[in-house]
Amino acid sequence: MKRRTLLASAAALAMAAGAAFAQDVPKIGFVYVGPVNDGGWSQHHHESAMKMKEHFGDKIELVEQASVPEGADAERVLTQMALGGADLIFTTSFGYMDPTINVAAKFPDVKFEHATGYKTADNVSAYSARFYEGRAIEGFLAGHVTKTNKIGYIGSFPIPEVIRGINSSFIHAKKVNPDVEISVVWVSTWFDPAKEADATQALLDQGVDVVLAHTDSTAPLAVLKEKGGLGFGQAADMYEYAPEPRISSIIDEWAPYYIERVQAVLDGTWESHNTWQGIGDGMVGIGEITGPVPADVKAEAEKMIEDIASGAYHPFTGPLNKQDGSAWLADGEVADDGTLAGMNFYVEGVSGEIPQ
Repeated sequence: MKRRTLLASAAALAMAAGAAFAQDVPKIGFVYVGPVNDGGWSQHHHESAMKMKEHFGDKIELVEQASVPEGADAERVLTQMALGGADLIFTTSFGYMDPTINVAAKFPDVKFEHATGYKTADNVSAYSARFYEGRAIEGFLAGHVTKTNKIGYIGSFPIPEVIRGINSSFIHAKKVNPDVEISVVWVSTWFDPAKEADATQALLDQGVDVVLAHTDSTAPLAVLKEKGGLGFGQAADMYEYAPEPRISSIIDEWAPYYIERVQAVLDGTWESHNTWQGIGDGMVGIGEITGPVPADVKAEAEKMIEDIASGAYHPFTGPLNKQDGSAWLADGEVADDGTLAGMNFYVEGVSGEIPQ
């Protein structure tokens, strides 16, 4: 009888110790706007989260929620994660910004990291990549390889990130091809393969032969492969479409940042900040340049990548005017981060209006 009592007591102690240990392991949450197999944005965040998990092993617990619409649904999911014991939550889409701020105010002991936004709080950090640096490379290549002098851009939402991408692409296409024009099609979604495919076809119907996509799926490249035309991988390398229609790509490298921020939680050194990193920091990668790109053009693009990484060149360097012809940047003047972060205008030469 005593032996049974001792065994039962030992089992209870072991269970209690196990529960205490489990409680001591930080729970790290990730929320994605699309499926984790979208081939682009959400998949790359997920793969980076998995690399982070592999790095820390049993020191952390990972929880993920995919295909969460921006808005009220996001706020509900974040609330459930916080109630479920999450210590740090990464919210990986621009439209999660206000839901993140709202939920963070209700859970001051939970830390939040919001991707691509600009609002912060004591327990909310913001982080983003300087995608416009990669768009400069894509625009440079597009201006060289277009045969119709018409390039196209699939825009998701008219937020500064996307507007910067359009402007950077056009500026650098125009530098190497003064006759180039750019057409923008807005799809009002981050991930909708059918809409992305239709937008690609609409651009091709306008005579566009090079398409840059600021959406999350591989649908634009699939259409270009079938119908003809060139394009770029977005958020992920999408190398399965190389050597063409995919001739290069912008690759989001989130894993080092995730490892750094989770380590800060483990160390007790996490603090709110706002970070914006680019090619030089390793957060923006440029995929191998393939397809019908001449060797000398490839070499020039690679030199531009090096110059951007070192700080020797900034993609928004004057002289540049706004769309209405008014002066913006004088010769040699570089755009400041504040203007770029809130960019709400096209540069001269881009046609059409930005949706409100």
